[in-house]
Amino acid sequence: MRALVLKRQSFRFGHWSFMFAEVAIWSFVVLVVTGLFLMVFFDPDMSPVLYQGVYTPLRGIPVSKAFDSTMHLSLEVRGGLFVRQVHHWAALVFVAAVALQLLRVFLTGAFRRPRMLQWLIWVTLLPLGMAAGETGNILPDDMLSGGSLWLIQSVLLSIPVVGSYAVQLLFGPAFPGESIIPIMHWAHVLVIPAAVAVLLVAREWLVRRHGHSRFAASVSGRTAARPLMAGATIGVLVILGMGFQIAPIWLYGPAGPGQISAGSVPDWYMGFLDGALRIMPGWELTLGGYTLSLAVLVPALVVPGLFFTVLAGYPMAERLIVRRLARYDALGRPKTKSRMANEWTGPVVLDRPREAPVKTGIAAAGVVFYGLLWAAAANDQLAHEFQLSVEAVTIFFRFAVVIGPVIAFWVTHRLCLGLQLQDRHSNEHGPESGVIVRNAQGGFHDRSDQEDHEGELAITAPAD
Repeated sequence: MRALVLKRQSFRFGHWSFMFAEVAIWSFVVLVVTGLFLMVFFDPDMSPVLYQGVYTPLRGIPVSKAFDSTMHLSLEVRGGLFVRQVHHWAALVFVAAVALQLLRVFLTGAFRRPRMLQWLIWVTLLPLGMAAGETGNILPDDMLSGGSLWLIQSVLLSIPVVGSYAVQLLFGPAFPGESIIPIMHWAHVLVIPAAVAVLLVAREWLVRRHGHSRFAASVSGRTAARPLMAGATIGVLVILGMGFQIAPIWLYGPAGPGQISAGSVPDWYMGFLDGALRIMPGWELTLGGYTLSLAVLVPALVVPGLFFTVLAGYPMAERLIVRRLARYDALGRPKTKSRMANEWTGPVVLDRPREAPVKTGIAAAGVVFYGLLWAAAANDQLAHEFQLSVEAVTIFFRFAVVIGPVIAFWVTHRLCLGLQLQDRHSNEHGPESGVIVRNAQGGFHDRSDQEDHEGELAITAPAD
């Protein structure tokens, strides 16, 4: 019995899609290690100083201490730029791994009991990772940081009643003030990492308690997969940090309340928010003397809020629907509660996406919706490249984000049904051999491997 428990608790890597969780875990480890190094040299202070560093084009320009310390860290501290770039790449990879893990869990049905709590953990990790990345982008106080602060202020002001108080609490009496960088610093280095660490530890405990999910045709798990994934993840992040430049703040310059760099774009995981803001019509609504800016409130708060709410509540909704449908047997007779309890044993094997056409179609629709919003963030660049007007591209995306997910759901649903028919045909007749034979009636058909096997048995069988 003890050996069985240890075998269940050990890490299993029986399918390639299971790697996303490990990539997220080890990316977070890299974030913590590199973040401790960066904390030593970073000064979260917005007091103005004159830059006197080694970068000549900015020498003598008034900057904040936060920007000055980031420049010193990047260009004067040995290995500072390397560590900073590894830290930034690890943040991008962490969010990507969490998003892919959510997609994998959703498509395979791994969110069902007893793993519903693990699903909620991954759903919570996604906005936490996005918040950690956004707060980290604000800390250098460069030109991109100033653009993010303008966006945060606009989103907060669009919230009825409490929005103005939240802006005053964060920025003080004047924008951007001198308190926002220290607030973001402590949120970035203490609050968010602590929450992420607690959730990852809880997820690890749940995995050891309930065991890993598996596919019906998956290979046996490899217990040595975790060290391999750790080495691969850390190695890729080191390569990215050494060979691919990211966030060169010396090219952006210090933040200015009335300035923003041309062609600046957010990190990939915030692209959907930028695209939603660009294609949303400039609607406003006045209620009781208050003006609601729907052009900011809907794409920045309502749409993400609905998305994460639906994402978190989908397992419970599916469970309620399945239990309601399972109240009756094949003859339409109602089942007793004891019979339903005895029949329910919980999911042991993961779904193949084709086996759940509706769920797979919903996932495809969500991916297309996100992808269209992400592409809409480049509406000005698309208009320039294809010699179109920005208005025409914007109108196209307004219709595409509504029609595109519907088409994606229908196409994916039909593909899943077609793959089910193909699997059923293969199970009944065996895989095709590629050999064309002629039957006694003069017709032709593709002989399957199953027919070949039956023919071999007929030849080798002893005569009566």
